[in-house]
Amino acid sequence: MACVLLSRVVPSSHRLIRTCICLLSFFLTYLCYCVLFSSDTIMQNSGDPAPSCRHVPVDGGKRRLQKSFSCVLPFSRGESGDASRQKTDKSRPHMSPRNNTTSPPLGNVKFGNKKLPNAIIVGVKKGGTRAVLEFIRIHPDVRAVGTETHFFDRNYDRGLDWYRSLMPKTLESQITMEKTPSYFVTRETPRRISAMSRDTKLIVVVRDPVTRAISDYTQTLSKTPDLPSFQELAFRNQSLGLVETSWNAIRIGLYALHLENWLRYFPLAQIHLVSGERLITDPAGELARVQDFLGLKRIVTDKHFYFNRTKGFPCLKKPESSSSPRCLGKSKGRTHVQIDREAIEQLRDFYRPYNVKLYEMVGHDFRWE
Repeated sequence: MACVLLSRVVPSSHRLIRTCICLLSFFLTYLCYCVLFSSDTIMQNSGDPAPSCRHVPVDGGKRRLQKSFSCVLPFSRGESGDASRQKTDKSRPHMSPRNNTTSPPLGNVKFGNKKLPNAIIVGVKKGGTRAVLEFIRIHPDVRAVGTETHFFDRNYDRGLDWYRSLMPKTLESQITMEKTPSYFVTRETPRRISAMSRDTKLIVVVRDPVTRAISDYTQTLSKTPDLPSFQELAFRNQSLGLVETSWNAIRIGLYALHLENWLRYFPLAQIHLVSGERLITDPAGELARVQDFLGLKRIVTDKHFYFNRTKGFPCLKKPESSSSPRCLGKSKGRTHVQIDREAIEQLRDFYRPYNVKLYEMVGHDFRWE
């Protein structure tokens, strides 16, 4: 404005004088600015290393103030700048635009934390535990250890911190799982799991004990070709029908006796029995019951399965991220060793009272005849 007035007062021939007067007016304007605003305010604004708040367009052109973690309110009178910065730093991980609940640390939002398992598949060997684990872990709310940890039967002296370190990272809403089939027949395991948490949910996959014993023997024979015959191991005296209950393949099938030990530490409501036979003929139905038991939404359904006629076992359909379907390992669906009919009938007679007792204990007839 001063320059405009000068241009009218000073003749155009005196351009140099007019220019000097304009510069002088700008300098006087700056001095007035310094008088009106304190030097402390100017220095604070120019020296603050934090990014300034900025306005961004949202909602069809309206503008609002957008803040980053570094854009904070000035501290009140009586508080020092250092104290204010300390309060701000402590509060940053907990800032939430929607509520006052504490959020997890920013570094863990994506990956979660390792925690002790909420549910464990505790048995039984050659019953279908691997299938249950692979089927249930496609549920988005389930994270599971792929290998058997054997913590409660072989590695208990390593401690719970070691056990927790084996677990996958999970979000708060997800279930952590592991499976070790030998837990079901290890006498100390129920007490040890109960000491960890009495709220742990337990899954037991059971199967016709005679078929299970033959499958167990077939697997062992594939690793030890010079193994004695099935009959030699299964009977103390086959002609008298005396069964060798100390042989592990036979002992595992005494489900009722093992379950009694578990019921000393856990109520039946926390133990879910999966039928190994129905897991083959109706995998979706068995997984629906498993999801209900775990308190999960039924997401794993029949659309996830197809029956592989070559293996004689259900497989998971091809995921979008893969070029081939997911079937269990080569050992699953292996052809069993042929056992003579008389030995099978003797074993059925032996297991019958134990099976009936199991049916009564859990209120379900698995029809193993």
